[in-house]
Amino acid sequence: MKNKKIVFFCQECGYESAKWMGQCPGCKAWNTFVEEPVSTVRKSTGVTAGRLTGRAEPMLLKDIRLDEDERKTTEIGELDRVLGGGIVPGSLVLVGGDPGIGKSTLLLQVCRNLSQDGNSVLYISGEESLGQIRLRANRIGTFNDKMQLLCETNLDTVRQVMERLKPEVAIIDSIQTMFSEEVGSAPGSVSQVRESTNVLMQIAKGLGITIFIVGHVTKEGNVAGPRVLEHMVDTVLYFEGDRHASYRILRAVKNRFGSTNEIGVFEMKESGLQEVANPSEYLLDGRPENASGCVVACSMEGTRPILVEIQALVCQSNFGIPRRTAVGTDFNRVNLLMAVLEKKVGLHLASSDAYVNIAGGMKMTEPAIDLGICLAIVSSVKDIVIPDGLMAFGEIGLSGEVRAVSMAGQRVKEAKKLGFDTVILPEVCKTSVEKPEGIQLVFVKRIQDAITYIMKK
Repeated sequence: MKNKKIVFFCQECGYESAKWMGQCPGCKAWNTFVEEPVSTVRKSTGVTAGRLTGRAEPMLLKDIRLDEDERKTTEIGELDRVLGGGIVPGSLVLVGGDPGIGKSTLLLQVCRNLSQDGNSVLYISGEESLGQIRLRANRIGTFNDKMQLLCETNLDTVRQVMERLKPEVAIIDSIQTMFSEEVGSAPGSVSQVRESTNVLMQIAKGLGITIFIVGHVTKEGNVAGPRVLEHMVDTVLYFEGDRHASYRILRAVKNRFGSTNEIGVFEMKESGLQEVANPSEYLLDGRPENASGCVVACSMEGTRPILVEIQALVCQSNFGIPRRTAVGTDFNRVNLLMAVLEKKVGLHLASSDAYVNIAGGMKMTEPAIDLGICLAIVSSVKDIVIPDGLMAFGEIGLSGEVRAVSMAGQRVKEAKKLGFDTVILPEVCKTSVEKPEGIQLVFVKRIQDAITYIMKK
């Protein structure tokens, strides 16, 4: 034990300290220090970017050549969209999500498509046996001889295999099972995860191997391990959605090679994850007919407009304090909009329970759905039915004005494509929207104008 010592690591930023502290000096987070033993004897891993590439001299920026076609498509359009157009050689991608949501299934489908395109793929699993992976692969489809499997948790062995085979793409499932003999703590600890990710990053950059890392999440929804793990990788992807539901949403929260606003929508089927080419049509399927408190709104996820159904239920409260619930959107935003309706429109909501829901389980926080939330609440209070062919979008200000939103033209085109005949939108967007044939555009300045219009309908 004389070669081991006890240190404390911050789970958020990886700050190291010789004693426990209530607040981390690095990231100012509270109660994030954990105790772990580490070895004082360090061995050289032999893994450095300069040694692996054979190039340790600096280069001029203008002499660095870029290949426009260096990205490799995974032939999964939704994944390529989130990644920014495909995978970049030498990149390190972290995929996180709840247990059973489909992380391993998606990556196995990626391996299948890449191997069929002639790319050498190495799938390294520390959680499942070769037989278990084969059973899942049989449900997905056929694989060729470019796909290789390895069940190993020792990072030194994994490094030796990758240096020998030099695959173009490697999958690590999962990072919490990998361990280095140089680190004395248990697999999955802060120091082990940080050391393992550092070695994999050097391998990816040095050998030009694209590495996908599967990461477990905590009960708060964050990737287990230190927050520095997300800083080290190039791309962080999160799977969202209820694992008992059929759909999955893949979202990029960090991407050095593309936008972080794009999302990918998948549906879980027996043969694996299938792309949902038109999420709006999928989410609007099964809308109720002639029901009050329902309206369709439009939100932008990156460059993609997504139409969602907003449902509201307002009823008289049986208690002294009314209950407010919001599912799929910001609870505080709903309270703010209800205050605007009470002050500027004259609705009496102080003694009413209010429940707002984004149908389909989507989570929308864009202010453009404010107008839809307000109209759904008014429809429920007045018990009036909003026509099925009406769609609304716009941000609501505290004085009741309907403010402009971005990409209004694309939202109108999406409504036209899905068969809507009326769109309520901010008047300030009139100059940026070209009216398509067969659809009526209703421009409003204030929330009262939109309410007056639906009351007449």
